[in-house]
Order: sequence, then structure tokens, then C-alpha cells
Amino acid sequence: MMIIVNGKVFEIVKEYREAFNEQVFREKYTEALDKYDVIVGDISSNILRLKGFTTKDPSSPNYVKNIPDYINESCNYNCPYFILKRVKNE
Repeated sequence: MMIIVNGKVFEIVKEYREAFNEQVFREKYTEALDKYDVIVGDISSNILRLKGFTTKDPSSPNYVKNIPDYINESCNYNCPYFILKRVKNE
């Protein structure tokens, strides 16, 4: 499934426990996330949190390889979450 927000195209890479709601994602998405290649959304107490990750800088704490650590350490146990990857505009 492809999602277009602010002219950016995203593809759902993973969805755990039916976390993705396009309307809520659109409401929460801000321009600050435009610089990231991957977006993780997690739901805690019925509130969606979005965090961006990059594929370009391995030294960054927001490097894509750190997503499992983020989910395990910063999200509630067994919470619903999704991972979106930006599709490059050709």
C-alpha cells in the first residue's frame, strides 16, 4: 500500500497489530519528518507517536538499524506499531 503525504510517497514495510490508520497518520505528520527516509509510528494510550530514521548516516542515533532498539526500549511492550519507507520520487 502506498501513502502520499505532503508530496512524499511512503510504502508500508511492516504493520504490527493493525497499527496503521491513514487519517491519523496524516493528522500527525509534520514537515520535520520530511528529512527522514523511514518513519516509525507507535501507539501508546491511543496516541500515535511518529519518529523518523535515516538510511544515510550510520553514526546517527536515528539510523535505520536502530529501529529494533527504539521499539524495544522506547515503546510500550507489545504496542501496535508500523514502519513506513519513503519511496524515491522519480
